[in-house]
Amino acid sequence: MAVNDKPEVSVMKRLTWLGLAFLGFAWWIGSTTHAQSFTWVDLKETEVHRLTGVSANGGVVVGVARDAQGRSRAFRWTVWEGRQDLGTLGGLRSQALAVSGDGRVVVGMAENGHGHTRAFRWTAETGMADLGTLGGSESEAMAVSASGQVVVGTAEDGYGRFRAFRWTPEGGMADLGTLGGSESEALAVSADGRVVVGMAEDERGQRRAFRWTPEGGMEDLGTLGGSWSQALAVSADGRVVVGMAEDARGRRRAFRWTAETGMEDLGTLGGWDSKAVWVSEDGTVIVGVAQDKEGVWHTFHWQEGKMRRLKKVYDGLLSRGSSFWGAPVVSYNGRYMAGTGYNAAHHRVEVFLLDAAGLLMAMN
Repeated sequence: MAVNDKPEVSVMKRLTWLGLAFLGFAWWIGSTTHAQSFTWVDLKETEVHRLTGVSANGGVVVGVARDAQGRSRAFRWTVWEGRQDLGTLGGLRSQALAVSGDGRVVVGMAENGHGHTRAFRWTAETGMADLGTLGGSESEAMAVSASGQVVVGTAEDGYGRFRAFRWTPEGGMADLGTLGGSESEALAVSADGRVVVGMAEDERGQRRAFRWTPEGGMEDLGTLGGSWSQALAVSADGRVVVGMAEDARGRRRAFRWTAETGMEDLGTLGGWDSKAVWVSEDGTVIVGVAQDKEGVWHTFHWQEGKMRRLKKVYDGLLSRGSSFWGAPVVSYNGRYMAGTGYNAAHHRVEVFLLDAAGLLMAMN
């Protein structure tokens, strides 16, 4: 159901143990001195397709790799142990889509022995556990709370409809409903697990950004004048929601929503479209991707009404000619980013780990 128009960058290259050792050292230095650092990451002999999450201490990165047959496999990488294939639920494919704040819990989707895609929750102690469905055959886990105890995503019900769910160890999988239509999907959850955001159909079948709470249920966040919107991230306390919405001219624009202000257009970098994918714990800083005047996509940093290319925020950490590609994944506390970019020194696309050490929040 998701509006899947984010520019994706596939990273298909072999990486070495030398970079692994260097990154472990760089992470240790960064964690003890609290200085900003930018490291091009090497992962052991894997073709990395997509990064999807980074822990709050920067020591764990999760995502999707390719095996020798080109099949997607969920992986968890740490500076201490390297890359680990998380396996499947009996099928051939899996994807890791989010990680808890401490890096101990990974969630995503994996094939079972019948070829059905199922939401999973992984820990080192339990391995990959099937979270079930809402009565149908398929499900996907899209996000997890900071503690790892609340998982959200989408699951098929007994009527073949895909519905947003919220899962807890005590209550299992609960259907969050819709905005009057048939289907919905949960895409993010607040740090404490109480607020869920995503996209749901209204009574006209239009897809709208929603915010769900146990007290108020599902709330339609509106649009920017168009017919659809999608909530992609929520602040730690659940008060600020960001994502992408259509405006009256048919443009796809990054938005910031609060109960006080409603949905606000964050603009672009001079182009047509933009998309917000992360918001700080206090809701004041936003990261996403936006087009420039030539239609080229860049990662942006937004604060106090000002959108800038993220490269400009970290010019002192990037070498000449190097750049970010696509939207990075950001730890929920905003300290660490992982993503892909062009490493001018090696003349190729590589994976990076960035320790912001407070710089992201200090820019204005």
